[in-house]
Amino acid sequence: MLDQRLLRDNPELITEQLGRRGMTLDLTGLQLIAKQARDLEEQRSNLQAEGNRIGKDVGLKIKAGAAANGPEVQALRDQGNRIKQQVAVLEEEEKALDAKLREQLLTLPNLPSPEAPNGSSETDNIEIKRWGTPRVEEGLQEHWQIAERLGLFETERSVRIAQSRFVTLMGQGARLERALISFMLDLHGTKGYREVMPPILVNSASLTGSGQLPKFAEESFRCAEDDLWLTPTAEVPVTSLHRDEVIPAEQLPLKYVAYTPCFRREAGSYGRDTRGLIRLHQFNKVELYWFCHPEHSAEAHQQITADAEAVLEALELPYRKIELCTGDMGFSASRTYDLEVWLPGAGSYREISSCSVCGDFQARRSAIRLKDGKATQLVHTLNGSGLAVGRTMAALLETGQQADGSVQLPAALVPYFGAERVTTP
Repeated sequence: MLDQRLLRDNPELITEQLGRRGMTLDLTGLQLIAKQARDLEEQRSNLQAEGNRIGKDVGLKIKAGAAANGPEVQALRDQGNRIKQQVAVLEEEEKALDAKLREQLLTLPNLPSPEAPNGSSETDNIEIKRWGTPRVEEGLQEHWQIAERLGLFETERSVRIAQSRFVTLMGQGARLERALISFMLDLHGTKGYREVMPPILVNSASLTGSGQLPKFAEESFRCAEDDLWLTPTAEVPVTSLHRDEVIPAEQLPLKYVAYTPCFRREAGSYGRDTRGLIRLHQFNKVELYWFCHPEHSAEAHQQITADAEAVLEALELPYRKIELCTGDMGFSASRTYDLEVWLPGAGSYREISSCSVCGDFQARRSAIRLKDGKATQLVHTLNGSGLAVGRTMAALLETGQQADGSVQLPAALVPYFGAERVTTP
């Protein structure tokens, strides 16, 4: 969430920076609400100070010999009670204005970093680097064709269980998914991440704190009888691990890795993506998340991205690193690197990880601060997929496909899967 002080004191900066995202804003109404809220706060503060002064005067009068129930003291008490009533009224008005202001500020995205490249769409994204040699051959199959032949997942039977855009992993497919999850968690554990397995159901406050609500309510699955939602990403519950907390500066950075199933409505008609593991309503993901000191967030962004890259390199999967332009970044991000893995069967790169620094945007929404000496300030948060498991499996199947119909696995994954190849059952 954007800082109210910035709205009051420098609205032009907000208009300019969100303009880089392609937004056209008129902040006049929000400014008026913010000014009214500040004026009420000043009135309330002045009245409270006056009330405190009167309370001290009562004590001094009694100490000087005035009767506690005498008219002089009673007049002061009556005055103090009137001030308390006025303060109570102002507090209610202030709460109402603050709630109205917060409600509108929650709909505005994060300001892009000055380093984020300007642009209006994915065509303006910038390629930073490539790693590995993409496999390019005629006749290579796509992952869903390989999976069907090897019996790795069921789609038609999954429709009976749920609906379209769900899959049931079977046999070696389920084993390969489990192997990938364990491999990723172990690898990140060696890099200092603390493993957590958070609740999959999250409340509205958690979704609001991480930036999913109110904007993306239609893309999430909600439980009808409770204030609970199926998490769209582990970023949501991990953000709320420290909601409403003050973290001692010496404990930073806090680095977490979390595996969760994720649920999103966004999957729809995406051509070839309607088959296979690329876009599903339910998918598994290993998420990286940092809470860090603001002075170190730029460095942390490079590191969290490198940690996600390390998974691809260990699995011998060629990829490219893209910096997203301002018009293509996510709602909570101020700067983002995407990692796109090469899919030989499809003959294209596809996103497999998005690593973002969010500055204090999520921390302000979630009231997460750090204490450095006597001073407190908002922490910075970062998140990145490390990796999306289904898409990783898709890349492995297409990259490792062999002439005999089997799939050769990278050496790093063999101890987890228990075999060097995925073969016909």
